[in-house]
This record gives sequence, C-alpha cells and structure tokens, in this order.
Amino acid sequence: QVQLVESGGGLVQAGGSLRLSCAKSGTDFGINARGWYRQAPGKQREKVATIASFGIANYADAVKGRFTISRDNAKNTVYLQMNSLKPEDTAVYYCAALTDNVPLYWGQGTQVTVSS
Repeated sequence: QVQLVESGGGLVQAGGSLRLSCAKSGTDFGINARGWYRQAPGKQREKVATIASFGIANYADAVKGRFTISRDNAKNTVYLQMNSLKPEDTAVYYCAALTDNVPLYWGQGTQVTVSS
C-alpha cells in the first residue's frame, strides 16, 4: 500500500514563491510517474505537473515557466517549486502516484492561497 504525504502549502502574496513536498511510503511496482494536481473551489481537479520515473516532466500550460517539478528518488520525495504565484493558483494541491498517466494514489492535499 502506498501512502503520500504533502507539506509546504500556505498563504503567500502574488508574485511570491512556495515549495511543496510529497513523501511516498510503501511500494507499488506499477507506479511509473509522480505528479501534482490542484482543485480550486467549484472547479474540477486538474493536472499541474507530472514527472516520470526516468525524469521527464510535463506541465500544464497555465504553470509553464513558473512551476518546476523535481524528484529525489533516494528520499522517495517529489517537489513542486512554485514561483511568480498568481491569485488564480489558489487551490488545494494534491500529490499523486501514477501508472501510465492514471493517478492511482492520492495525498490528503495541502492548501495554497495566493493573495492579490
């Protein structure tokens, strides 16, 4: 059984930065990518960024050039560095473990609030 625990959310002013962390415990040999998703009030959950086991990253258009996903395999941890934050980035951010681009496991979520 895989467990994901996020940390690093909070309140920041527009233009500021935050770094989210997601630590994974447990094993599922089918997992071949990790990712971050977000859900704003009244909206569907959307993909923010994913990173494959071999390191290739993909980003949603809305965050390209501002967010960076990275991973430390030795620590089973994935990070999301968020720069130049905007009020529209406000959401609950969820860490995910994926198999073939399908999220199988979710973290509990961490709130990110960007004030204008």
